Amino acid sequence: MSVEVEELVLPEALEQARAKAAEANWPYAGGVTPPVAWALVQKGQAMLVDVRSGEERKFVGHVPESLHVAWATGTALTRNPRFVRELEAKLAKDGGKEAVALLLCRSGKRSALAAEAAAKAGFTHVFNVLEGFEGEIDDQQHRGGADGWRFHKLPWVQD
Repeated sequence: MSVEVEELVLPEALEQARAKAAEANWPYAGGVTPPVAWALVQKGQAMLVDVRSGEERKFVGHVPESLHVAWATGTALTRNPRFVRELEAKLAKDGGKEAVALLLCRSGKRSALAAEAAAKAGFTHVFNVLEGFEGEIDDQQHRGGADGWRFHKLPWVQD
């Protein structure tokens, strides 16, 4: 008796992201812009996981109903040694290591590191949200003027 495993068919945007990542030799599935991430979440095609610290979420804002698994904690941003286990637990009901997850941080850098760690741990569909929540820092040392989740006027709340 053989059991057939149904292969997950990714949305076109994620297939394109995966192809670009493979071409660029990225060590994780790929990256999508905030508007694409929001569209995928709205369609129920992916889970949004905020990997910023609890302090960042509280004081800077966060996406409503996003999951939270800190990549680093505290004001010193100390690396969370339980990140992979916590991510798997949060995604358990959505497929665990097979779940489609979009990782969001401040600018897209920590979430890229988190996506790489997830890929090394066997997660197959973890993508980075490029630009992050606040975007890149500009010439005036400000964020949010050119890119990022908030720049694109996507939903967010602040405690």
